[in-house]
Amino acid sequence: MKQYHNKVHDWLAGYFTYDLKNYTEDLNSANFDGLKFSEYHFFQPLLIFIANGNTISVNYNKECFTNENIDKIVEQIISRKPELPKLSKVTIQKRIAKDEYLKNVVQLKEHIQRGDIYEINYCQEFYSDNTIIQPLAVYSELMRISHAPFSCYYKIGDKYLISASPERFLKKIGNKIISQPIKGTIHKGINNTDDINLKNQLYNNVKERSENVMIVDLVRNDLSRTAKKGTVKVEELFGIYSFPQVHQMISTVVAELDKKYHFTDCIRCAFPMGSMTGAPKVKAMQLIESYEKTKRGLYSGTVGYITPEGDFDFNVVIRSILYNSIEKYLSFSTGGAITAKSIPEKEYDECMLKADAIMYVLS
Repeated sequence: MKQYHNKVHDWLAGYFTYDLKNYTEDLNSANFDGLKFSEYHFFQPLLIFIANGNTISVNYNKECFTNENIDKIVEQIISRKPELPKLSKVTIQKRIAKDEYLKNVVQLKEHIQRGDIYEINYCQEFYSDNTIIQPLAVYSELMRISHAPFSCYYKIGDKYLISASPERFLKKIGNKIISQPIKGTIHKGINNTDDINLKNQLYNNVKERSENVMIVDLVRNDLSRTAKKGTVKVEELFGIYSFPQVHQMISTVVAELDKKYHFTDCIRCAFPMGSMTGAPKVKAMQLIESYEKTKRGLYSGTVGYITPEGDFDFNVVIRSILYNSIEKYLSFSTGGAITAKSIPEKEYDECMLKADAIMYVLS
């Protein structure tokens, strides 16, 4: 990527899967993979539409298009009123039974008590075999009920990512690097008064705050590897933000990229994101491989774009449906941070809460 971007100085868009960890660390991934996404994929777009408030600008490859061509394309887009097909019900199965999930959380807490790790993001897969969906219709419905700031629809051949992600992994503006890990979740209330009480409950929850601060420390360490000395700072700690189904605790960590490093170095040193691994990161990833039954692939990876100037913005692939239309295999996963204070039943309930919007769309 470094070599290619230095050569073309153009827009790039694409993804890194979680399993690129196997190249940055001495790790492996041997669990079941029903989706078969490539480990990474980037492309150089011919057309980019950039929305800024009520204004949309078009960035295009001048070797392929003229202003006249672009005007016609814009007219076609404005005049088109697509009719999305009806959604059909999808039967969802769990890769890990509830009893096994609860048992695994107990065992992970034993690893914490032994000092192997301080925190781990443990996930479970929900899947459907022999399934046919209309991906764009599913995405449209997911956006209707769960619009999210880092959502995306990504098609590569016969494979689809349908994402309603609320989380930013990493952003670069000039020399400023921004990371916004999410750790801490609570359900929405039935009215405004209830919501205020729930947000206060989340903010003051000792377990949720400890989860969040451990990952903030991990992110600070990751960013410090490529940051100018003394520039890593926590701009916001324990911020409470509301989404259609849940309230989340989000912290913001910033740094200034040292000029001796390329922007790709910053991504490499911070990947995979701490909010989806745990601490210490390498040991947590080893245990993830042992206790989870599914290869994560693009789930808990990242999708984003890079500008010609080398700025970028990447999300965290969560609250997302992954689909292989040739294999007719659909999958989504949810998880949460396991700490010494975790109660297995509550961790399971949090996973199900995070799955609500997707379950609703698919049912």
